[in-house]
Amino acid sequence: MMADATATARKEIRRLLRAPEPEVLAPLLEAAALDAESRARVEARALAMLADLREAQGKGWVNQFLQEYRLNTQEGVALLSLAEAFLRVPDPETADSLIADKLGEGDWRAHKGKANSTLVNTATWGLVIGRALTSDSEHASALRRLISRTGEPFVRQGVGAAMRMMGEIFVMGRNIDEAIARMRKRENRGFTASFDMLGEAARTFPDAERYYRSYEDAIRAVGKAAGAGHSISIKLSALHPRYEVAQYERCVPALIEQIEALATLAAQLGIPVTIDAEETERLEMSLDIIEAVAGLPALKGWDGLGMAIQAYGKRARPTIAWADALGARTGRRIAARLVKGAYWDTEIKRTQEQGLSDYPLFTRKAATDVSYLACARDMLAAKNIYPAFATHNALTVATLLEWAGEARDFEFQRLHGMGEGLYESLVREQGYHTRIYAPVGGHRDLLAYLVRRLLENGANSSFVHQLADESLTDADLIADPVAKIAAVGGTRHPSIPLPNDLFRPERPNSWGLDLNDRPELERVAEVVAPPLDFAPMSSPPADELVTRALSGFEDWSKRSVEDRASALERLADLLERDRDMLMRIAVQEAKKTIPDALAEVREAVDFCRYYAAQARAHLQPVELPGPTGERNVLRMEGRGVWVCIAPWNFPLAIFLGQVSAALAAGNSVVAKPASQTPQIAAYAVGLAHNAGVPEDALILAAGRRDLGQKLMEDVRISGVAFTGSTATAKTIARTLIADDARPLIPLIAETGGINAMIVDSTALPEQVVQDVVTSAFRSAGQRCSALRLLVLQEDIAERTLEMLAGAMDSLIVGDPADPKADVGPVIDRSSYDKLMGHREKMRGRWIKTVDVPTPRSSRAKSRGAGTDSSRAPLDDARDERGLFVPPTLIRLDAIEDLEEEWFGPLLHVATWKGGQLPETVRRVNASGFGLTMGLHSRIARAAETVEEGAKVGNLYVNRSMIGAIVGSQPFGGEGQSGTGPKAGGPHYLPRFCNERVTSTDTTSSGGNATLLSLEDVGF
Repeated sequence: MMADATATARKEIRRLLRAPEPEVLAPLLEAAALDAESRARVEARALAMLADLREAQGKGWVNQFLQEYRLNTQEGVALLSLAEAFLRVPDPETADSLIADKLGEGDWRAHKGKANSTLVNTATWGLVIGRALTSDSEHASALRRLISRTGEPFVRQGVGAAMRMMGEIFVMGRNIDEAIARMRKRENRGFTASFDMLGEAARTFPDAERYYRSYEDAIRAVGKAAGAGHSISIKLSALHPRYEVAQYERCVPALIEQIEALATLAAQLGIPVTIDAEETERLEMSLDIIEAVAGLPALKGWDGLGMAIQAYGKRARPTIAWADALGARTGRRIAARLVKGAYWDTEIKRTQEQGLSDYPLFTRKAATDVSYLACARDMLAAKNIYPAFATHNALTVATLLEWAGEARDFEFQRLHGMGEGLYESLVREQGYHTRIYAPVGGHRDLLAYLVRRLLENGANSSFVHQLADESLTDADLIADPVAKIAAVGGTRHPSIPLPNDLFRPERPNSWGLDLNDRPELERVAEVVAPPLDFAPMSSPPADELVTRALSGFEDWSKRSVEDRASALERLADLLERDRDMLMRIAVQEAKKTIPDALAEVREAVDFCRYYAAQARAHLQPVELPGPTGERNVLRMEGRGVWVCIAPWNFPLAIFLGQVSAALAAGNSVVAKPASQTPQIAAYAVGLAHNAGVPEDALILAAGRRDLGQKLMEDVRISGVAFTGSTATAKTIARTLIADDARPLIPLIAETGGINAMIVDSTALPEQVVQDVVTSAFRSAGQRCSALRLLVLQEDIAERTLEMLAGAMDSLIVGDPADPKADVGPVIDRSSYDKLMGHREKMRGRWIKTVDVPTPRSSRAKSRGAGTDSSRAPLDDARDERGLFVPPTLIRLDAIEDLEEEWFGPLLHVATWKGGQLPETVRRVNASGFGLTMGLHSRIARAAETVEEGAKVGNLYVNRSMIGAIVGSQPFGGEGQSGTGPKAGGPHYLPRFCNERVTSTDTTSSGGNATLLSLEDVGF
């Protein structure tokens, strides 16, 4: 029966993941509602708490500092942005640039002398002086001369001290002993702590092992002070660098083993541990781990196992029901910490990017508050849960006290550095238990993590910010969230469209699949695995294809823009209908991993719908202004027959991107896929014909080795769209102008690039490493946009490379049909031989290479098989799954040493000197390629410098360099990297058109009748 209860709760958890917001909120509103008498008592209590909070804000420099520099002010954001990066910057030049950048963003003078704290006002004067010193005015020069005799730059010293002071606000201690000692101070009298031992998730296995030891040491240290009642919070992502659904089989068993060991130690010492909540995509994995540990016989009778639950998630309430059922089944009380949530903006963005049906969380702040109250009420009533309520909201606290009555068998929790004034009287006068969530670690690392949490979750609607807003009344602060949500019918926030509506009214977003849902991922893996039998393909000679296409042009070009656009939209619908089959072909023919195959189909869908919408909007006849008695009309007409030549690395997306644009403009198309990937192109052409594109308007050309060249030589074609190598593009260009008698026709070429990412010392190493691995090794490096050259500021190069090498160790190289695979095979023997030859030539410069497990070898499979450079012989990567080039990191002496594009998972690394960013950009530009460039920096002026100087089509700042989105990030290069216009952008379609203007003199047939009908005109 108990097992049934946990299973029932898990079913409800799955059901609510993408459920509509009103449906989820309806029962929550009922559970969270108060009757009139209870509401009156809650409001009275909350008003008293507001008075205590406001009094606390006037005391102590910490409260005044936070009050003066709130997160909803420009100065507050600038100060926290400075704090996020400053302490990790090792070189003085970059530190000075960061200071100048951030201090220039605020009006610090407006804060002078406003606080009651001398320390806060002193800090403000320092910021005022700091901005003055970092400006370019004459006064700044005089001030710099005045203080130059102080030795080390005055501002840098002052800012460093201020950042360490901020560390004291948010970090309980630099190590566990310091944190325990601080909890004994008078300011924390009566409180207990839950110590959080680190900030970032593990990126490498050594990181994970180090974090495990820190948890173990913390449990032992807290055990020595067991009577104090402190506990430990554990992040599962800190204990395994691949805590991901796709890696379930290797991460979950390992994490169960680690949590078992830590929980057993904690149980022996009488120390509670809480498994922290993370992104919603990891929720069900965490429940599997908690359930396994809770059922261990060795932990029977220990009530110290806890978990955090995020109320902003639609699944929070059934998760509480699951925890209660699990406690009943295992004979324990599960300590449940209820929080509002920590990753709201990230969850919204990811869901939109993935094109999923609905959000896993609520889109309104008041809805989260309602969910919190409903969940809290369930927790108070549960028999097998020890409730812990983490909140800084006075109304929430007052409501919980009303529901709890005389009971004391629960606790409150607050963040260290926040919520002071709310709980002191409850703890010291009324005896309620309150725990401080207390981060522990070095200020350089932890402050960066905590500040990002504050910036990401610092919405103006939060209670802490509203309390500091003088324009809000007490009535505003204690407004009933149930009434707010009832007033809007529980609907989603109007400014946050559903993912499918992201680009409306222009077009719908393409539908995605939730590959972070384990059953869905397993279903897809089963779909793509069965082998396909690809039959050989052949085409008629080139001249026959062009003759057919000319005939097709006569019919297709006469169809209305609406007819052509509708056909493309039907094609998009058919692509989504047949998504599973298209993914299966992409995996088997193009060697794409499952996520890449899904992205391929979605991009093709987006191209079809985008160009259909663009055609409707911009290819209709336009009447132009002119003198009276004259009518001028501009028409956009198809040019004729276009030859579209697509690459093997995007055999569906780029293939249909070229084809759909040409068709939308009224052209007929001879479409030539790459010789390695004709099958998916043939399938797509068949769908296009089914969607209403005539067979003679879209003709597949495949199977003949000389077909592309013969098509180029046919003087009847009217344009060429090509994606591939720069050398081939130049050959095509020469062919198109070789015959003086043939017309001049357009060539749209998108080619490759020596794509560089520049990283300065303000960048966050963990983010850099994640984006580098994604940009360089996803798709086995076989993307035009992929990262080829990593350019690190020399001050942080070795540390970053050490972390990058560790992250490479966790990569899985293998069968692309396997959901665990990160890096699949390269496309063919020619690519393999070229890449492996270069790799072998650079053997003495290898920094890191990754072993490729074969069916004959299972070594280190559980860890992704990192290896020494002396291993992995050239033929070791060959088996029936394909040809695998080991991801390899190669050191260069200089940026200029990389002279050509290596189209695979080979990443080259060079360094640059701090303070030479413009020169570094110039050196990268000197390669002549101009496709993509990346920058990682926390200095806004650095981004402006690169934006002004980089000669590239696409610049990516503080993110990966791959995955351009149709309509949002038009893609294409310049120089050696292409001709433009950009694919997926507003200027692409006109290139496929002839512009024709008809000017008609209406005076010859009686003049302008409209003009003659006006009053007050005459002779």
